[in-house]
Amino acid sequence: MRAIDLHTHTCKSDGSYTPAELVDYAIEKKLAAVAITDHDSIEGLDEGVAHAAALRERGLPSVEVIPGIEFSTKYEKQDVHIVGLYIAYEKEAFQSALGGFVDSRTNRNRKMCENLQGAGIDITYEKLLAMYPDAVITRAHYASYLLENRYVKSRQDAFARYLGDHTKYFVPREKVTPSQAVALILQAGGVPILAHPPLYHMGNDRLETLVSFLKADGLMGIEVFYSTYSNQDVRDMQRLAQKYDLLISGGSDFHGANKPGLDLGCGYGRLFVPEEALYKIKAALPGRN
Repeated sequence: MRAIDLHTHTCKSDGSYTPAELVDYAIEKKLAAVAITDHDSIEGLDEGVAHAAALRERGLPSVEVIPGIEFSTKYEKQDVHIVGLYIAYEKEAFQSALGGFVDSRTNRNRKMCENLQGAGIDITYEKLLAMYPDAVITRAHYASYLLENRYVKSRQDAFARYLGDHTKYFVPREKVTPSQAVALILQAGGVPILAHPPLYHMGNDRLETLVSFLKADGLMGIEVFYSTYSNQDVRDMQRLAQKYDLLISGGSDFHGANKPGLDLGCGYGRLFVPEEALYKIKAALPGRN
């Protein structure tokens, strides 16, 4: 049974690999499939899908590339991420709704740049876009900018002094709700997955309330496997998946050089997401059963 990775990021959000480079690396790692799930962005999907198809047409080793996205949402003041797999991202309605999310992020970024300028930092949103063309600008890009321009000594220093949630420079972004993200993914013919629930530190009762709530809204899966999970986390997520009849998903949350030590397909060395999980996800795709 080969491994798959259903949670990865490219340079179109806050990863360091181009979509084509990610595909090539997935082939090198002998993965059966890889999902590109950039934050609130579909900008890398055409490149990744086309690159894999071109390799197949030339008779070269390839990999299944799953069009995906990771929505950043807010639930009771808590950040919650919803991954969408097999989204029909070319649909006009989906792209229009996503454009609203991007506009919200742009407004937030302009305000954060203004705040950092007040701290004596020579930064503008236009400079960030010039340094990271075609990317959805995230705090990871700010950290890289501050580091490259010697305002901080490390990425950790950047977050501690300027970018963390509790610094005076941080600007929260208006986010959609998990239910809205689930609905949008379903409208695009995709499979909505609750990403890495143990990272939210909600407690068992509150997490189960969220899962029950989202299941009623159409949630179809949960990440049972993830790079930082303990064995107990895996058992807890398996229990939730079974109780609420949810599909099993998982992935590394690979970001390339932006998350040192975390590798595609195997996370920090212990991760293995079986190809069998993908068979069941495909069987559950809307319109296929």
